Amino acid sequence: MQPDLSRLDEYLSDRDIDGYLVDAASSDSTQRYLSGFDAPDPFVTLYADGAVHLLVSGLEYGRAKSESHAATVVRPAEFGLEEYREEYGTAGARDRVRADFVADHGVSSVAVPERFPVGAADGLREQGVEVAVDSSDVITEIRSVKTDAELDHVRVAQRANEAAMAAAEALLAAAAVEDGQLVHEDEPLTSERVKTAIEIALLEHGCALDETIVACGADAADPHNRGSGPLQAGEPIIIDIFPRDKSTKYHSDMTRTFCKGEPTETAKEWYELTEAALDAALAAIEPGATGADVHAAACEVYEDAGLPTFRTDPTTEVGFIHSTGHGVGLDVHEKPGLNPRGEELQPGQVITIEPGLYDPDVGGVRIEDIVFVTEDGYENITDYPVEFVVE
Repeated sequence: MQPDLSRLDEYLSDRDIDGYLVDAASSDSTQRYLSGFDAPDPFVTLYADGAVHLLVSGLEYGRAKSESHAATVVRPAEFGLEEYREEYGTAGARDRVRADFVADHGVSSVAVPERFPVGAADGLREQGVEVAVDSSDVITEIRSVKTDAELDHVRVAQRANEAAMAAAEALLAAAAVEDGQLVHEDEPLTSERVKTAIEIALLEHGCALDETIVACGADAADPHNRGSGPLQAGEPIIIDIFPRDKSTKYHSDMTRTFCKGEPTETAKEWYELTEAALDAALAAIEPGATGADVHAAACEVYEDAGLPTFRTDPTTEVGFIHSTGHGVGLDVHEKPGLNPRGEELQPGQVITIEPGLYDPDVGGVRIEDIVFVTEDGYENITDYPVEFVVE
């Protein structure tokens, strides 16, 4: 997939800067997107005059030539790394190689991401290269609008996500209730056991994740508490899965809240309100809508029911205490934001809608779908039921 970098050309031209430079491993999504190359160790990518150029180790040279977006691929040895090292030491040698690399493409000024290594920036400046920090995060803005191929990558990750959610729900369904706890195969059913089932299902579908959320009771009242220990009957259990496809590196994100046993009346009410907030937020996605509009639609449902939100009480620790959603792609959390500052949504963006309510005395309830913004509204690619009580 060759990205459309015309906006990057405009950014550089408007600022009279020769090129854009990234020094990071491919775990950095800007690096992955710009270079099209997957490597575990840092390497240098230069974008200049409409072309991508890579400076990589000899270990990665062959793969970079065949797999990356690059017009040219070079190694530090081609700029006399060893000779520089003998004269200037390891750090000084790296600085001179980077400077020679950009100069080889007629570049004397570069824009860099905000998280560019400070040592590399200082070294380039010492070699006479002008370095300007890109505070606008232009590449993240560019990659928020997906190509058809990228949208397909997210669809594949979402199908894996749904298989993992089904595996988790199946464990809850198979569990018995004994003394207020869930029991499976004569052992307490724990958050950890459910997470293992989720990870196995994801691996079987070509995806993986570092962490997931299976949180019950008071744990679920903290939106990003991963959850631990035995799962309780009659309490909401938030399961939030955000896998990454191992091949494409694109993510999905989905949350469901389940209850095994009889939930409290408050929990039932919260679930119904959260489903209504989800529907209201989805209905607000239309041509010209902003992330702020979508967030407001979700807030209004809760506020009309007399529940606090950050909009009505910025200091509240209970109620609706986060944004309504976020972009998804190479990062699981990226632009655009669905919050009070959310800008106009654009066709091709991938966003989550995830309203929720939280209180340690009740637990937590959250429902999250993942959707594509389209020319006339949205396409909900989530194909998983919204049902609270697990039979």
